[in-house]
Amino acid sequence: MYTNNEILFPHSAIASLRRIRGPRWQQLVERVLSLPETHEETLAFMLMMIRVDGCMACETDSYRAMKGCVACAVQTLRRFKGGDEELLELYHQAREDVRDFAQQHSRMGIKTAEPA
Repeated sequence: MYTNNEILFPHSAIASLRRIRGPRWQQLVERVLSLPETHEETLAFMLMMIRVDGCMACETDSYRAMKGCVACAVQTLRRFKGGDEELLELYHQAREDVRDFAQQHSRMGIKTAEPA
């Protein structure tokens, strides 16, 4: 009944989103797929999808969770009322948030993962 899925949007789901939106979205997905999983742009994409999909409120026994992360993300992006520009702006905000987080933690002496 349950699919083998994650609690938060996983890196493995990114490739499935390649052809969901327009050309600028496709370029973003291709760019992120070319980077290591720990790269700030990849982490920003995943953070953006966590926010857009509402992963933080997802329960493991919910209908969304039972369908799986890929199906949830595809459905969310198809139903997204804004254009690709709005999604790209959400991505840019997430990238800034990832950078701020990494910068803040590096000042505190906490080591962050190095890109591979």
